[in-house]
Amino acid sequence: MVSAVILTHNDEAILPRCLKSVEWCDEIVVVDDRSIDGTVALAKKLGASVWSRPLRDDFAAQRNFGLAKAKGEWVFFVDSDEVVLGELAYEIQALPFDKNGYFVKRKDYWGGTWLKHGETGSAKLLRLARKNAGLWEQPVHETWHIDGPVGELVHPLLHYPHQNVAQFLEDVNRYSTLYAHYLHTRDIREPIWTIAVKPAAKFFVNYVLRFGFLDGTAGLVVALMMSFHSFLVRAKLWFLWRFS
Repeated sequence: MVSAVILTHNDEAILPRCLKSVEWCDEIVVVDDRSIDGTVALAKKLGASVWSRPLRDDFAAQRNFGLAKAKGEWVFFVDSDEVVLGELAYEIQALPFDKNGYFVKRKDYWGGTWLKHGETGSAKLLRLARKNAGLWEQPVHETWHIDGPVGELVHPLLHYPHQNVAQFLEDVNRYSTLYAHYLHTRDIREPIWTIAVKPAAKFFVNYVLRFGFLDGTAGLVVALMMSFHSFLVRAKLWFLWRFS
């Protein structure tokens, strides 16, 4: 039995596409962060079991809550802005399930193009695993730590993130704040020079070494945004240490 788990927050506009792409799962669990649009009613209408729980800026805790509510032996985490195509669904259904978890590749669609290069072009995430094989860790940029052997699937998830620059900036600002606070709580400091050097290095790696320039203007914008995220994390971390 495979349970799909989806975290939501005001996702009425994009949720139907996601939910319909996981109808093949034996169960769909939605963990909703106090949506004020029609997300909850829509999820219930489309057959999902819905649990309401405030996120409290901790994505790992939210995912672990969904993990606990899932009834399946296997759990497949899908974000509300992702879509599972038939090829990936068939691959999962045909698995021998001889591992404890599986990495899934992800293809990002942004700026009217599929990103094939940069860090997004090679993204793979551990999203499918035995329910009792491990827990999610870290409140933001969270990862699922699985005990035992893991494999990798062939077919990718499709990802449609922040489809305009304003939304992209909003997400970068939010996640950089959460990550800076996480580093601060772990007593992590960085030298002042990293505020400039690390973002510049990140841009060079993504845009040049990982051939982000081959994705055209979209590749340039994404590389700049990833670099800006790196800058904001370190600037906000410096601010927290300077004024806390």
